Amino acid sequence: MFRDDAGGGGRKSSRNVLGEPLQSCSFDPITGFFRNGCCDTAAEDVGSHTVCIVATEEFLAFSKASGNDLSTPLPEYGFPGVKPGDRWCLCAPRWQEAFEAGSAPRVVLQATHEGALEYSALADLKRYAMDLS
Repeated sequence: MFRDDAGGGGRKSSRNVLGEPLQSCSFDPITGFFRNGCCDTAAEDVGSHTVCIVATEEFLAFSKASGNDLSTPLPEYGFPGVKPGDRWCLCAPRWQEAFEAGSAPRVVLQATHEGALEYSALADLKRYAMDLS
């Protein structure tokens, strides 16, 4: 599934790192900076939640040890916690940090916003791609 417009409001269609229309990342759990299922971004998204990942136990442990606990549910914020196998819109700088530490999760390129390329090389993202044939 892909988004025809980046969250409405007349914004143009978002593109993925392959230059194609941005596809959705996950609706269960609901992800994205705008909680619209897509790794869309805008100026107010200072964390650049643009990389669609498939979480692994190793990555979740790395992220928690690095100060970003994604696995613990926070019901008061409607956050169910991310489990291994879940797709999630991750901050591009966090993915790059995990990549450099050897703990990067797999990536869904078709659902990864082109804004991620400000932080990571396409060649590195492709090395972790789940959706390249």
